[in-house]
Amino acid sequence: MVCALGAAVCFGTATVLQAVAARAAADPAGSGGGGADAALLLRALRQWRYLAGLALDGLGFVLQIVALRSLPIYVVGAALAASLAVTAVVAARLLRVRLSGTEWGAVGVVCAGLAMLGLASGTEGDRAGPAALRWAMLAAAAAVLALGAVAGRLPDRGRALLLGLGAGFGFGVVEVTVRLIDSLRPAALVANPAAYALLLGGGAAFLLLTSALQRGSVTTATAGMVIGETIGPAAVGVVWLGDRTREGLTWLAVLGFAIAVTGALALARFGEAPSEQT
Repeated sequence: MVCALGAAVCFGTATVLQAVAARAAADPAGSGGGGADAALLLRALRQWRYLAGLALDGLGFVLQIVALRSLPIYVVGAALAASLAVTAVVAARLLRVRLSGTEWGAVGVVCAGLAMLGLASGTEGDRAGPAALRWAMLAAAAAVLALGAVAGRLPDRGRALLLGLGAGFGFGVVEVTVRLIDSLRPAALVANPAAYALLLGGGAAFLLLTSALQRGSVTTATAGMVIGETIGPAAVGVVWLGDRTREGLTWLAVLGFAIAVTGALALARFGEAPSEQT
């Protein structure tokens, strides 16, 4: 749980840095497409804030992997969604963003939900899942890229929601595939579709998220991302990988999950840093 919360701190802080960098890297001519924009990502990579955010993302990913090796996916997913609470606090401190009383309350709600999950969660499931699940994750990762292309044809609000959902699905693929990789031997990795799904899903998620941070309603996109990276992976963990709660505490885990995700959605606007900051 310490690793899951540490990952949330890393990802939440990285969001502030990357949002500022994505805004600064926007094409002044406005010639970019409406969907995923690889050129935007390349411009963002020239920003030191984006690179610092990537370093934090890398550290957070390592902590996430450690957490997924000992906690159910639904706990880790809720903790990662709670990174928005970290983003809100960091934005308040570093960017002088004013949080309303309701938003401070939402931060408290997220913490309460995570506390419930910590009390109710059992150990990670011991099932390997069906062989088809690995191929399904690879297909889902490819679908994330397709969502980015489709998003460019939608109006602003629909585009932002689809980019956010796509990024969330991509991060969700990463959460699940970490559990489907049982050997790090090169030969085993090459033969495991989950390894390719992890790389493709993670890369596509970063591409869509960077585009979402610069286009449309980032609040809508971030809310979509929270939904995409929590509900689906949690269901996969329970149904196919054997994730369970402590005896008699299923109700507390469900309540804690719902509370944490709801609190994160209330803080969705903090997926976007103020555009005037450079």
